[in-house]
Amino acid sequence: MYESRNEPLLHPAHFRRRLALHAAYALFLVGATLLVGALGHRWFGGHGWHDALMNAAFVIGGIGTYIMPESYGGKIFSAVYGFFVGLIVMATLGVMLAPIAHRIMHKFHLDETDD
Repeated sequence: MYESRNEPLLHPAHFRRRLALHAAYALFLVGATLLVGALGHRWFGGHGWHDALMNAAFVIGGIGTYIMPESYGGKIFSAVYGFFVGLIVMATLGVMLAPIAHRIMHKFHLDETDD
């Protein structure tokens, strides 16, 4: 997927396309996480669709739950979902920064010669 050390630096237009592809991956991750959260809050918390979606969006945004669940299943889901969202945030950050970090590292290695 990425160019190797011996290949030239990627053209800026191709790099922008790579960034857009990674942004689409990140958007998919966030959308899937929002869907899982809305379904979980609906199923385990017993909330309506609009409240379940709002709860999931608030947790992803880092604000916290909008309506605290009253059932044990809802409370357990909220705890597990909170940890899951933390992992997804870190993964999304990695997906977004990977092409930039690779380009920087590739630029540093262009001047090196094999001895």
